[in-house]
Amino acid sequence: MKSIIAVDLPQNAYKVMIAPDALDHVGGWLADHQKPLVPTGQKLLVVSNPVIFRHYGDRLVQSLTAAGYQVSTCLLPAGERYKTLRSIQKIHDAAYQAKLERKSAMVALGGGVIGDMTGFAAATWLRGIGVVQIPTSLLAMVDASIGGKTGVNHPHGKNLIGAFHQPRLVVIDPNVLKTLPAREFRAGMAEVIKYGIIWDAALFETLTQAPRLDQYRYVSGELLQTILTRSCQAKAEVVAQDEKEAGLRAILNYGHTIGHAVESATGYRTVNHGEAVAIGMIAAGRLATTLQLWPAAAEQRQTELIAKAKLPSQIPPNAETERLIALLQADKKVEAGRVRFILPKAIADVFITDQVTDNDIRPVLAAMTNP
Repeated sequence: MKSIIAVDLPQNAYKVMIAPDALDHVGGWLADHQKPLVPTGQKLLVVSNPVIFRHYGDRLVQSLTAAGYQVSTCLLPAGERYKTLRSIQKIHDAAYQAKLERKSAMVALGGGVIGDMTGFAAATWLRGIGVVQIPTSLLAMVDASIGGKTGVNHPHGKNLIGAFHQPRLVVIDPNVLKTLPAREFRAGMAEVIKYGIIWDAALFETLTQAPRLDQYRYVSGELLQTILTRSCQAKAEVVAQDEKEAGLRAILNYGHTIGHAVESATGYRTVNHGEAVAIGMIAAGRLATTLQLWPAAAEQRQTELIAKAKLPSQIPPNAETERLIALLQADKKVEAGRVRFILPKAIADVFITDQVTDNDIRPVLAAMTNP
């Protein structure tokens, strides 16, 4: 099974390659004789974390060196709390030591944190060099690796520092999910469910009919390929219509507005990103029902699907309601002091609004907070 998805951008078009054992073909795909994505003989800096690199680093490096590239590595700690400018400095230091040039590239091997940081480092080294995304978590595969959003967190908010920097290539090897912890697999499923809610009703139905969604071992290879392909296709279609989030692309933030606030309020230690997005989707669904924007039955279907993936639906007790409301004002999507929410009208139909008040959201958040 192999899927190739085109991200059709006018200036920065690229492909997403989805195939079992794709890790062994990265070098050949980059060095394509008809149109090399990175000239052969160039220097490449592989950025990863120690755990992922121990599992898959040697295979990747072997693939790259066999294709004629000069490979250096930079290993960083895993975790959202390390997604800082200090980590970017370490990548820049490694780039300097490796003597990367303008035609060189960085290769991100890891989850969304590694992908975001590597992309931002590449965007800012020598005013921008190439980056290749090789996501190793389900969440990064279906979301963070596609679309060119890169960046790091600021002490006062998530992803406040960053740049748009599209990759040269995205390579997705479903087999690497075998070593992904079950909790991280569930986190990625939150983003998959998101695509069903905002864009792809057929994907939503497929997920609804699946026996289980909470662990890799319960998802068949065929279903996993479908999940990856349809999710990446949804992301590619939205990004192709709105590369830099001037309008439509904001719908990809469904569940993220409140989700980011929950992550920040809990110091990025209590819930992971996917869990926070699941909480955010539950909140957005309840808010939409309260405002009579979609049927209660649709909200129930969303809630049941999130529960099937064994994702949380309650806000942790250390994320106080008033703290969350204050954090919403620091969100990147605030315009003229108004928070923009993405709310559902039906399955696969959402819209963007800045008409939600604190008084609308406060009772929803309070009701969702664990006692």
